[in-house]
Amino acid sequence: MTGAYNINQFKNPLFTVDSVLFTVKDSSLKVLMVKRASAPFAGRWGLPGGFVDVDSDDSTDMTALRKLKEKTNVAPQYLEQLQTFSGLNRDPRGFSVTLVYFALIAEQRAAPHIETVEDAQWIEINALDTLPVAFDHKAIIKQATSRLQQKALYSMLPIYCLPDYFTVSQLKSVIETIIGKTIQRKSLIRRIEASEMFETTDEKVKSGGRLAQLYRVKPGVDIVHFERNLSV
Repeated sequence: MTGAYNINQFKNPLFTVDSVLFTVKDSSLKVLMVKRASAPFAGRWGLPGGFVDVDSDDSTDMTALRKLKEKTNVAPQYLEQLQTFSGLNRDPRGFSVTLVYFALIAEQRAAPHIETVEDAQWIEINALDTLPVAFDHKAIIKQATSRLQQKALYSMLPIYCLPDYFTVSQLKSVIETIIGKTIQRKSLIRRIEASEMFETTDEKVKSGGRLAQLYRVKPGVDIVHFERNLSV
């Protein structure tokens, strides 16, 4: 047929999906890294990701979730597209494009699986400069960290680094770990109340010599964004 499209006439770029999965562990912001078993960059650390499985993935979201579940055995509590990275020099195999997601998970959810495998580890953000990292993944992680820090100031996004039940002090600590600054407790409490995202439980836990109220996220709620950043 005249004007028929022949895909073989065009040289296609490499296309992958990579994810920057964050958690807060031991009072540090950490990212999940995977040691590469094959070329290119065998033996170096990279982000969990890979090629789209066109026979089973309905979307790139599904690709990202599939690859993350392979490494953590659980789906992250939050997943969002970050941006697309592309270029001729990203990959020695040729022109490559990667669609990057960033995600958050409570460390407790993924711990049972990650502690039993050798190829996946939580790496502290500040330790990346001393680590042999594949491709341009250091730059990607830096971009994702900046996005996370921005969102932590004007939204309740950091709750996805917490277990199902948490105290105000735990939420405050997680936010401070992410942004690297101290926030005002009163401002955080006002946000918790204004967001209407949370409900109290009947349980309390000891915290600093007193009993602290436990909170949890209401089922089916969306992340609340505020017009102003948190006071620091």
